[in-house]
Amino acid sequence: MIRNSRWIPALWLGAALIVGAGARAALAIPQAQQPAYTLAEYNAYTAASKTADPAAKIKALDDFVAKYPMSTLLSFAYRDYYLTYFSQKNYAKTIEYADKELALGDKVDIGTRLEAHIARGQAFTAGQSDKSLVTPEMLAKARDAAAEGLKTLASWQKPAAMTDDQFATQKKNVGVLFNSVAGMAASGLKDFKGAETAYKGAIALNPSDPVTHFNLGVAYLQDMPPQSADGFWELSRSLNLKDQAPVRTYLRSQMLHYQQPSCEKLADDEIKELVTLGASGGDRPASLSIPGADDLQKARDDTANFLPWLQEGGDHGKTMWLATCGLEYPDVAVRVMEIAPGDGDNVTLKVFRAPTQEAMQAATAPNMEVHIMGQAEAKRIQKDDFVRFTGTVTGYQQTPFLLTWDNAKVNMEDIPDEKAAPGAKRPGRGAAPAKKPGA
Repeated sequence: MIRNSRWIPALWLGAALIVGAGARAALAIPQAQQPAYTLAEYNAYTAASKTADPAAKIKALDDFVAKYPMSTLLSFAYRDYYLTYFSQKNYAKTIEYADKELALGDKVDIGTRLEAHIARGQAFTAGQSDKSLVTPEMLAKARDAAAEGLKTLASWQKPAAMTDDQFATQKKNVGVLFNSVAGMAASGLKDFKGAETAYKGAIALNPSDPVTHFNLGVAYLQDMPPQSADGFWELSRSLNLKDQAPVRTYLRSQMLHYQQPSCEKLADDEIKELVTLGASGGDRPASLSIPGADDLQKARDDTANFLPWLQEGGDHGKTMWLATCGLEYPDVAVRVMEIAPGDGDNVTLKVFRAPTQEAMQAATAPNMEVHIMGQAEAKRIQKDDFVRFTGTVTGYQQTPFLLTWDNAKVNMEDIPDEKAAPGAKRPGRGAAPAKKPGA
């Protein structure tokens, strides 16, 4: 009889198939018992199994199966098939013969079935570039096989030769494999809820795997509707565990698509903040706020809260800054507090902006720095003038509060004539411009 009990040695997920290495069951014919196969049958299988050249081995196994299609040694032949095909990186054939092994059902022991499930899962993982393995039919089969593999794993008992630690490690690694395969297959079928569940199962077994966190993040972002905050959190966890340029690039592109900010550089700041926060591990903090494009547009439209939110800081300040950085605002009414002439026709104005003229008059320190570019007339502006400018907001400091504007131009109506008559009232002094500000 055949001693049909196999153990599962250490597993390197996603790499070469090591399952069964050195664990080939010995074949023996006890003298006191009639074997379930003939000596010729046994010799034919043994010769095929011991063939060293992979192509010749497959041919010998084909000949054996053709001659003995009902042999009780088919379980061993199928195992030889899938191990040989895996070594040749023929993942479609590996899966085909692992499925033949599994189709034997209860005719083989649980260790044999588990090993075939592992071979199938590893072949599916390694063979993602093979289009024949990612058809809807094959994806559904992979998902179902992974679920069956998890059931088989749950029923697997510790072999006598294994220590408790070895057994626990083996079950964890195999569990990660099956959950990962289920997640990949579900994602391929656009069942993103199913993918999320599967990847969470893998993370529960191994929280420190950056690839699984990345895959879960992608599933969240591809869900309908997208679970954006959870997706960004999982991608940041992946980066925290192992900083890889493709993951960072993907996270940045998804963040820009989600928010559509005017200042793309802010995405890098958000990613840095996320990765730092992700170092704590675990689930996404409930307090984590990542505003989307709709939130930013509402903030842009809410001009009454432009300065109050930025001055407030916190989530309101973050949202308003993401919404307004890089935007050009027309006719912003301010009081000039300092003038710093620059090179050529450039000048920097330090100004104060408030909703009312009274508040602007009472100010003692500027809250904006405006860089006037290529406007020689602006050098005629004097301290305490009230002017309007059009410019692009490019810098934000919350404490002490200061907004920076670039590429600005002052409304020519608010700039005094080059040679004003003595004692004449200049339009920029003593009163705010009549035209309402745009910000």
